[in-house]
Amino acid sequence: MGTTLGFRQSAEAGQPVVAFDFDGTLTVRDSFTQFLRWRAGRRGWALGLVRMAPATAAYARNRDRGEIKAASVAVFLKGVTRTALERDAAAFADQVWDRFMRPDALATWDDWGRRGAHRVIVTASPSLTVAPFARRLGAEGLLGTHLAFDQDDRITGEFSNPNCRAEEKVRRLREAYGPDIRLAAAYGDTSGDADMLAIADIQGFRVFRDRPDRR
Repeated sequence: MGTTLGFRQSAEAGQPVVAFDFDGTLTVRDSFTQFLRWRAGRRGWALGLVRMAPATAAYARNRDRGEIKAASVAVFLKGVTRTALERDAAAFADQVWDRFMRPDALATWDDWGRRGAHRVIVTASPSLTVAPFARRLGAEGLLGTHLAFDQDDRITGEFSNPNCRAEEKVRRLREAYGPDIRLAAAYGDTSGDADMLAIADIQGFRVFRDRPDRR
């Protein structure tokens, strides 16, 4: 099935596949928004929000998550090289890990690993920004939204595939693991995960509640 960002996107014959949403499921908050804010700095974030005003107003009318996410990429990341983005994403993951990850979600993740499952993160966030978290988790697979790059390997401000939520999560899973994929378990926390949970034997909706100890 090919590889993405170094992740093996196919399971062994008979190996159970378990899918985890990322933001709000494995983490306590949306990682992409926090990454953009961290990377921009206080002043850059404030200026960016001003530029985002038309997209924010449009979102209030149409509730199109993909559209407003693409607008945020255009405002905060357009022109950034792939190398720079990967470097910054790795630094961000290292800095926030201890206050981002849900202990009970990590325990379930590890338990499935001990049971020999193929664990795949399926997220609407850009796969490039989630990849450092996925590697630290030891994920076998990662499916996310893809940023588009130009001929100079700089972010264009657009996506190269649909926003990876709702039906798109199932489409991506079928593309990676076959049209008849049946998940041993799936975990998510929003309506955007419902389609993915529907093809799982164990449907874990908002089952993780723990927050990291911030002492």
